[in-house]
Amino acid sequence: MSGFHTNSKVIGWVEQRLPIFSFLHHSAVEYPTPKNLNYWWNFGSLAGFQLVVMILSGIFLAANYTAHTSLAFDSVERIMRDVNYGWFMRYLHANGASMFFLLVYTHMLRGLYYGSYKAPRELLWWLGVVIYLCMMGTAFMGYVLPWGQMSFWGATVITNLFSAFPVVGKFIVTWLWGGFAVDNPTLNRFYAFHYLLPFVIYALMVVHLWALHTVKSNNPLGIDVKTPQDTIPFHPYFTIKDLFGIGVFLMIYMAFVFWAPNFFGEPDNYIKANPMVTPPHIVPEWYFLPFYAILRAFTMDLWIIPAKLQGVVAMFSAIIVLLFLPWLDTSKVRSAAFRPIYKQLFWVFVADCVVLGYCGGKPPEGNLVMIGQLATAYYFLHFLVILPIVGKIEKTRPLPASISSAVLKPMEKA
Repeated sequence: MSGFHTNSKVIGWVEQRLPIFSFLHHSAVEYPTPKNLNYWWNFGSLAGFQLVVMILSGIFLAANYTAHTSLAFDSVERIMRDVNYGWFMRYLHANGASMFFLLVYTHMLRGLYYGSYKAPRELLWWLGVVIYLCMMGTAFMGYVLPWGQMSFWGATVITNLFSAFPVVGKFIVTWLWGGFAVDNPTLNRFYAFHYLLPFVIYALMVVHLWALHTVKSNNPLGIDVKTPQDTIPFHPYFTIKDLFGIGVFLMIYMAFVFWAPNFFGEPDNYIKANPMVTPPHIVPEWYFLPFYAILRAFTMDLWIIPAKLQGVVAMFSAIIVLLFLPWLDTSKVRSAAFRPIYKQLFWVFVADCVVLGYCGGKPPEGNLVMIGQLATAYYFLHFLVILPIVGKIEKTRPLPASISSAVLKPMEKA
């Protein structure tokens, strides 16, 4: 932090008592960053930007929303029709959730491709998985708040899953409901948690960044920084890159907000919740569909274990397995750029997740049931069997001597 200097007496006065400016200078200006980071590294900062957008728009909506089963649906309609720019804030928030998950999924897949979960970044990866879990909880509870048909029945179906657990299942469901059915206490609880969790996510994001700045950023080559020539200051090189990424992202984001605001939504959610009428096909938001497909892949009881319990355990295990990824991947090489077999398997895994998402969005009938079961089986095989074996037998390409040599080599050839 010794690189920070100022001629301002006010900043100097504050700095002497609370060295916040030198901290920001070290973290956001002079932070040594691998010089070969590509645009896939933009998605982490984009996700942080989007989190701030979600919190600010959420506070605006919370100020105009009424968490009561008799008034919730109408209060959302009032926000859309009567509150100044309420429609904009609502569409910004609703589509922002999809954008947030899209950014985080891309960020996670980039980590999988370049091996960003390997030592010494295991704790950094764990924090990312915890953030993802909090995002899932926040998104689910937020989906319930408009109190439309899909909101009500989605809450009913998902919360009922916990009843599959023996002994404690019914107690968990009763606690989540605040009673013996999805009703006003449920809505109040979900509203409270939906407001609280984004701030928890923000705090986790700060710790995530702290961990990142401690172990330093990974890079496309997956090799450690060896000399000062391997890095450049974060500002202005990567701040400009991030600003460009934010500009491109905002164009895509605003295109949905202004021209296709209901693209990710369900028409049934514009019908007020009615416990007496069940929608023909209950589906969660698109970002939950792969896990929903895993949940539905189990259709037969196994000895004394009912199919419902198998599905619930598999659904949660699909996320928990990510915590063990740093040890399941036995390869000593991080980046898929030097792992020919793993590179192909990575794209097979991505295709498998897309298939799971497709199956989760369709009624469980016909061939889709078997396709969903096969895709579920491959999902777990990828982590528990394929990665450990490939890491042992794969013949990797030779790694460059340093980041600088790999960056300068094409220039020298030219």
